[in-house]
Amino acid sequence: MLDPADPAFARDPHPYYASLRAQGPASQVRLANGTSAWLVTDYDTTRAVLADPRFSNVPPQRAGRPKPDSPARHARACLDRHMLNSDAPAHTRLRQITSAAFSARRVDALRPRVEELAFDLVSQLSARLDGEVVVDLVDTFAFPLPVLVISEILGVPEQDRADLREWTYRVGSPTDALPTDSADEAWLRLHGYFTALIAHKRHQPGQDLFSALVHDATDGGLDEGELLAMAFLLLFAGYETTMNLLASASLLLLTHPGELAKARRSPQHWAAVVEESLRHASPLEGTTWRRTTQKVKLPNGTVIPPDASVLAVLAAANRDPARFSDADAFRPGRYLAGPSEPRAAAHLAFGHGPHFCIGSQLARLEAAIALPLLFDSLSDLALAVTPEHIPYRPGLLVRGPRMLPVRRGYEWHRAPAQQRP
Repeated sequence: MLDPADPAFARDPHPYYASLRAQGPASQVRLANGTSAWLVTDYDTTRAVLADPRFSNVPPQRAGRPKPDSPARHARACLDRHMLNSDAPAHTRLRQITSAAFSARRVDALRPRVEELAFDLVSQLSARLDGEVVVDLVDTFAFPLPVLVISEILGVPEQDRADLREWTYRVGSPTDALPTDSADEAWLRLHGYFTALIAHKRHQPGQDLFSALVHDATDGGLDEGELLAMAFLLLFAGYETTMNLLASASLLLLTHPGELAKARRSPQHWAAVVEESLRHASPLEGTTWRRTTQKVKLPNGTVIPPDASVLAVLAAANRDPARFSDADAFRPGRYLAGPSEPRAAAHLAFGHGPHFCIGSQLARLEAAIALPLLFDSLSDLALAVTPEHIPYRPGLLVRGPRMLPVRRGYEWHRAPAQQRP
């Protein structure tokens, strides 16, 4: 049985995924919530599933434990109407409405502002490290940067970011990992927040994306429910992936000093660090759930019945040894062209097919700016705990360290055993 709320599984799910992959490209597993699902864990089948219209993104009606009717359930149903939970042609229409805001031209135009925000955060972090023994790199850097960037794009007030982070954390986590009714409260809070924000944008529009979406009166614009769902999705996806990427990449570099030294010596190496971090520590552990609309026979002969819940596990596909040599190793050099080995295959950290992450270029830009600035400015940054003591976010949707304690000049792997936390 798979329990996504298990802290040990959250910390390192890869042995479990490897055991499933050894059985075949897709395996039926029993989940802790009492349901069963098919997990797709190899690279080629994951790509195929994500591009196959027989795997619908419209959520199964019987997913999860049965729940009584309630205001929280209605709030969730409304916010879940976003484009990740839809198929063409509805998905095509919703994606076209927002895709222009994340075009390559508009993302590149954000570079000066991202650099400014990252510089300010690193300066604040440096000052805190001078005055405090230990600082959480997630709270002080990995979270604030992407949430500030996406908040400016969307038009979300900065003072609301802490509440929004807490609420989105709850709705993105298994209910078994939370206090009773915690997720229900978060769904209600999010629904109320975005309802009020949209009403505010109608009366006092700005130059942000939410204002544009609210005041778009052309044919094909969003209705009220679609506006609420789009607001939730763009905020949640706009910072969660990048936050986990920055935190995971920082942890990998702090535990692989040789790779950090290479990056400091060569600016070109930083792009490879970003790509390898996306592959090795996929910030999206899995896609949203899919449902088979008919019986599907995979190339190896495995048959998935109709109306089955299917999860394409991106983290597992990105560690498929049939596609990536030494798949469990963190080797940014695999994404550098050179005479020793060909450049590695493209990873699936942002998905594949019609639902490929619309914000992938923005996430890459933020990481490409933030990571060199962080490690060039704080040359003595080090972990304050052993990696085994770092808690991870539970669940099968997003993955990354919940906190990352760091300090100046303390290297956990060199300290005497009695001095280690």
